[in-house]
Amino acid sequence: MSTEFEIIKTDGQARLGSLMTAHGPIDTPAFMPVGTAATVKAMTPEAVAGTGAQIILGNTYHLMLRPGADRVQRFGGLHKFMNWPGPILTDSGGFQIMSLNELRKMSEDGVTFRSHVDGSRHELTPERSVEIQHKLDSNITMVLDECTPFPATEEEAAMSMRRSMRWAKRSKNAFIKRDGYGLFGIVQGGIYPALREESASALKDIGFDGYAVGGLAVGEGQDVMFDVLDRTIPHLPSNRPRYLMGVGKPGDLVGAVRRGIDMFDCVLPTRSGRTNQAFTRMGQINMRNARHRDDQRPIDPKCICYTCTHYSRGYLHHLVMTKELLGLTLLSWHNLHYYQELMQGLRQAIAEGALDAFTAIFAAEQQAGDLGPV
Repeated sequence: MSTEFEIIKTDGQARLGSLMTAHGPIDTPAFMPVGTAATVKAMTPEAVAGTGAQIILGNTYHLMLRPGADRVQRFGGLHKFMNWPGPILTDSGGFQIMSLNELRKMSEDGVTFRSHVDGSRHELTPERSVEIQHKLDSNITMVLDECTPFPATEEEAAMSMRRSMRWAKRSKNAFIKRDGYGLFGIVQGGIYPALREESASALKDIGFDGYAVGGLAVGEGQDVMFDVLDRTIPHLPSNRPRYLMGVGKPGDLVGAVRRGIDMFDCVLPTRSGRTNQAFTRMGQINMRNARHRDDQRPIDPKCICYTCTHYSRGYLHHLVMTKELLGLTLLSWHNLHYYQELMQGLRQAIAEGALDAFTAIFAAEQQAGDLGPV
């Protein structure tokens, strides 16, 4: 037995489900806060859990460089090392190698690259990536893939995707099956529907515990992303979780859930918190704006997060203008709570068969915007 996935209710293409792992259940649709280097930036694990998050994401590339997979394993795995008792998914490292290393060398065997930290030389193969994730004790391991750049010609996307499919097979062969642990394949193929279908078919033939859609949110725009999802999801198994990697903005999440996606991750909530941005029902607001200086309201009057129940916009404006670290924490805390509240709202709407109404209210509130003190 690996990870177990149950679909509880559907509303159109959207699914309400539960994914069971060795470290507990995950209610889906789910958003995973990103803990790249064994920490969700500016947050404690207890605070992350308090926002409603059940699973977080770690990254193979960063953790293999610092502190090293062997060291994490000696601490008892990533859960104990970072004091996160819940499920953990680890990215394979492929995207970071592509985005952080200009001097990388790609071959059929894997990727050779130099560390962005100290310039040391490393090689990452599908087998090595899976081995590292095993040492980290990741509940959900991702296959090593080549993240196809955007834009890419159909020929370039095809070559990249087919190499990733060969790597996916090698990743599957290297994976050690354990109760409560799973391996996810990654669909590639750029913006080309026929390549996405070919990739999905290849992954189904190999067989995985879940199926991710990669290579999106890389500059193609929301309309194109949704079109790719519309043409890809029908080719994925209906009885396995579907994970859209690296996405995204609140509207992206709502639209992707409506198309049948179950899992998401993105750095946006915490990265935006560190750049003075707050997500709300009324859209995104910049806490540096002078209009917040004397505003005694919380960020979002209807929000029940720690930040909104204890602090005013005026105080948060003061923190960001004086570059106090507490401001980064409080904004990140709020943003993570907002994302989890959005997912909870989506799950409830699916359960009640009211997703259309939920989506309409979401869109209207976002379009209305933040009107200021009332």
